[in-house]
Amino acid sequence: KVEKGRPVKLVVTRKTERTCATEIVVKDYGVNQPLPLNQAVEVTLTPKKAGPIRYACGMDMIAGVLNVE
Repeated sequence: KVEKGRPVKLVVTRKTERTCATEIVVKDYGVNQPLPLNQAVEVTLTPKKAGPIRYACGMDMIAGVLNVE
């Protein structure tokens, strides 16, 4: 859960080469960030409204949701 209007920092580290998750995409916030192998990548965004924010890999196969309150 995250709070509307407060910046959120996601830190993502890709640990395997055998994956389609070579980037993180948050379409609603214009995020399309490469995920180099074994390197922590920070993605910061500020939720504008309550509800779900979906994030996924570039192929939209591996995904998750941030719930904004």
